[in-house]
Amino acid sequence: MNLINKKVTHKRFGTGSIVKHNDSTIEIHFATESKKFIFPDVFGKHLKLHDESAANSLEKIIQQREIEQKKEEQKKEEEKKLQRKKQELRLEYEKLMNNHKLHPKSQMVFWCDIEEQSSSFSEWKVFSGAIKSGTNKGKPNKPIRLHQNSAVLLTAIDSNMPEKDRRILGVYMVNEDFIGKLCEDGYIPAHSKYKLQLTEQEANQMLFWKYYVNEKSPQNMTWKTGKYRYFDNLWMAQILHDIVSLKSDPTERELAQQFLKHFCKMNQITEQELSKPDGALMRI
Repeated sequence: MNLINKKVTHKRFGTGSIVKHNDSTIEIHFATESKKFIFPDVFGKHLKLHDESAANSLEKIIQQREIEQKKEEQKKEEEKKLQRKKQELRLEYEKLMNNHKLHPKSQMVFWCDIEEQSSSFSEWKVFSGAIKSGTNKGKPNKPIRLHQNSAVLLTAIDSNMPEKDRRILGVYMVNEDFIGKLCEDGYIPAHSKYKLQLTEQEANQMLFWKYYVNEKSPQNMTWKTGKYRYFDNLWMAQILHDIVSLKSDPTERELAQQFLKHFCKMNQITEQELSKPDGALMRI
């Protein structure tokens, strides 16, 4: 708006006339001197326009400016809260890292449905599912045992096949900085390097129940509910060891060997410890 030559009254300097103004400053010539002020902040408390129409228009501008300032302040406050939350998570992460103790059963086997058999490998992540009951019903399950030493085993079974024929489709280490206790969305992403997909022929040779056993019911092969189960670190090492033997492609075999070596290091396992699989299938 054009305020040049508009008459004003200042509480201290008296009556004057506007000679210059832009988006941030305004210059007013009083009886004996010219003064510059911050625009439009000076209006309201210190400066009054004589022209009523111009004053109303300016009031709308000031109100709009105040609304924008409040939005900006809210945005800054939200950013501060986000930074504080990130700081809290970082401190909690460091605490969990420093105090972490290896759990002997900190590996996960995941049941892939038909859709997940494709998406698990294209996106290299799985969803732990939602809580079915209680106060947290509907919220994602937290895979609390998973840590940087954990791997996720991807398995599936055809609808017309018995549970004992469940196949291993692939496996991946969890992402480098993943901690299950801090997982809010239920998604478990893969490590940038250590991830393997089996061919159909390889999967047919890698039956899950060859390695897994329910100690309470050693010959029982059932999976009634849930998307995942935790299982023994040594069993995962056995599986990785056998995948290395299956891989004929030199590049994939090399990656599988590196995967196994990394896994054993993270879980404080020596390959000499590995015995032959002794899962439920082997006890029939």
